[in-house]
Amino acid sequence: MNSNSQSANTDTYSQRLADIVGTAIALLTLTLPVFVIAHYSSTNVPNNQQPLIQNLQGSKD
Repeated sequence: MNSNSQSANTDTYSQRLADIVGTAIALLTLTLPVFVIAHYSSTNVPNNQQPLIQNLQGSKD
């Protein structure tokens, strides 16, 4: 009887450990790319955006 209960306890522990490791891997997979992109993205990018409205008014003669 004891061997069956120990086996069930080991299986439960293994399942619990697998759940924790899987959750940690999932969280790392979802959050690590965001932090890497934020870290390596440059904040000193020049803004060379053209104005949306251009002055198209011709010269008055």
